[in-house]
Amino acid sequence: MVETEEFIAEAKAEIREAIGDANAVIALSGGVDSSVAATLAYEAVGDQLTPVYVDTGLMRKGETAEIRDTFSFMESLRVIEAQDRFFERLDGVTDPEEKRHVIGEGFIDEFETVARDVDADYLVQGTIYPDRIESEGNIKSHHNVGGLPEVVDFEGIVEPVRDLYKDEVREVARALGLEEIISERMPFPGPGLAVRIVGEVTPEKAAVAREATHVVEEELEEYDPWQAFAAVLGKATGVKGDNRVHGWVVAVRSVESRDGMTARAQEIDWSTLQRIQSRITGENENVARVVYDVTHKPPATIEYE
Repeated sequence: MVETEEFIAEAKAEIREAIGDANAVIALSGGVDSSVAATLAYEAVGDQLTPVYVDTGLMRKGETAEIRDTFSFMESLRVIEAQDRFFERLDGVTDPEEKRHVIGEGFIDEFETVARDVDADYLVQGTIYPDRIESEGNIKSHHNVGGLPEVVDFEGIVEPVRDLYKDEVREVARALGLEEIISERMPFPGPGLAVRIVGEVTPEKAAVAREATHVVEEELEEYDPWQAFAAVLGKATGVKGDNRVHGWVVAVRSVESRDGMTARAQEIDWSTLQRIQSRITGENENVARVVYDVTHKPPATIEYE
């Protein structure tokens, strides 16, 4: 990447040239990639941009309130409550690639609705270089790359950080003065908790994945992982109190990486793992077991689907 300040100036110029006098919407998820793209675009074209945050019901704990607070300086910010629509779309869907495409189509529908309302011709996205490589290399579709429908109702799609790796995006975030909660935030997948749920996505599974991920992020903060989260795998038999239960199996994953293209499972102290399992099973009566994933990437991907 060129020098950070030079990149910022060039990115803003590119956005202004691409959008011109038209209006645009930007997909704002709260992750560092979309936050940097949104900030660059907002500083480039101001009120011509409408940032759109879609609450799919598959977000991290407290995410929506955090977005409202962090990006309150963007007066045109739209927060869309779309949980019911996304769960309805995902009803009965079990194939990982189909999930990604269904979610990608759902996002585009939400953005197109807002775009018609504000007469926007352009969509801005926070796609970064590893997203493009994995989608083009047939590893998996990203909802903002391979997960897009073949036809979208926009004159053009603008991707100002498309050639950057995650660590480079963080450098830009710091230079833009974004809060540490954004610039240093762990990666979160575009499809959200849907790819941390093996099989069909339901509100119950999403709630388990959300609460368990919150525990993992809190407990592993001192390990400074590239990414740490919990995934819902399926069900198994357990015992709670004097009762036999058939509850969810939750996998804990924590990895070290530079750019997400490869990753190594972290060595976590046994007492920390025991504290995590105690909290997850204790705070959710529907969880019967907690396991720790020791698989590197490759052969595994970081996320589960």
